[in-house]
Amino acid sequence: MLIRRLPPLNALRAFEAAARHLSFSAAASELHVTPAAVSHQIKALEDDLGVKLFRRLNREVQLTDAGMACLPGLRDGFDRITEAVGLALRQDAGGILTVTSSPGVAAKFLVPRVEKFRTLHPEIDLRVDASMHLVDFARENVHVALRYGRGNYLGLNVQLLMQSEVMPVCAPSLLRGAHPLREPRDLRHHMLIHDETLANDPSCPDWAMWLRAAGVEGVDSHRGLRFNQIALALDAAIAGRGVVLARNVFAADDLAAGRLVRLFDKVTPVDFAVYVVTPPSSAALPKVKAFCDWVTAEAREMTAPRPKAAARAKAKKSASGRQAARA
Repeated sequence: MLIRRLPPLNALRAFEAAARHLSFSAAASELHVTPAAVSHQIKALEDDLGVKLFRRLNREVQLTDAGMACLPGLRDGFDRITEAVGLALRQDAGGILTVTSSPGVAAKFLVPRVEKFRTLHPEIDLRVDASMHLVDFARENVHVALRYGRGNYLGLNVQLLMQSEVMPVCAPSLLRGAHPLREPRDLRHHMLIHDETLANDPSCPDWAMWLRAAGVEGVDSHRGLRFNQIALALDAAIAGRGVVLARNVFAADDLAAGRLVRLFDKVTPVDFAVYVVTPPSSAALPKVKAFCDWVTAEAREMTAPRPKAAARAKAKKSASGRQAARA
C-alpha cells in the first residue's frame, strides 16, 4: 500500500491563498498572519517539494509553471474540505433528529405538536420511532427518547417531563341521555373500556381496583372493550363507546378540546411519568438541545391549569367557603 506524505496543511493554505491573490500581503490578511509568516510557509513548502512555486519580483509575485499546475487541485481540495466541514456542522445543528417514544406518547402528545417544532426549527428533520422497544443508544442511531416509566435509566441524562395520574373519562354525550353519568354507581349503565397498557405500571388501578376503591357494586369489572394501545382506548371513548380509565399525559389534549370530560372528580396519582432521556454523547448537540427545550415547554404548557378550569376551581372553592361561613 502506497503511503502518501503530504506537506503541512498550513503551508498549503498559505500557498493557495497567495496564489489566488497573487499577493503575500493579501494572503496574510485573509489568514490573519503576517506577510513574513506567509513567505516563510511558502519557502518551507518549496523546499519540501523541491520546486519553485513563485517568481518573486520587486513589487509582485508570479506563479511558476509548477505553481500553476498544482493550484487548481489545491483549490478544489480546500473547497471539498470546506464543504465536508459544513456538512458536519449542519448535521450537528440540523439534519435528521430521531426520537423514540411509546406509541401512546407519540400519538397523543408528540405527533399533534410536530408542526410547531418544524416551524421553529425548519433545519431539523424529525423522525419519530413509535415503539415499546427500549433502544440501546450506544448501538442504535437514536438521539432522544420520551419514556413512560419510573425514570431510573442508568448512565443516561434523564429529565422529568410530565407527572401521571389516572381518572375516568368519557365523551360529553354520556353526561346526557337516559342514564347520565353523575356519580360512580351510574357506571353500571355504561360500557367499561379497558386500556391494557395500565398493567405496565403496578401502581395504576384497573377497573376492578377503581370500582372497589369507589365503593361501587353491581358492575362487572371484567366486561367491556379491551385495547392494547391507549390511543385506541381513548378514541373509543371519544366515539361514545363507553368510559375509560385514562392517564392525563395521554388524554390532556382531548380533555382540553372537549372531546373527553373528566368524571366524578376522582384522580389517582401513579408512579410512572414521562421522561426525556438522552445519552451523554448526544445531549450537547444543538438539535438535541433544541428538541429537549421545545418538548419541555410544550409539556409545561399542556399541564398548566386551563383558564376555564382554574376559574371553575376558584368558584368552587369560593362557594365552599361561603357554605362553611354559613354553617
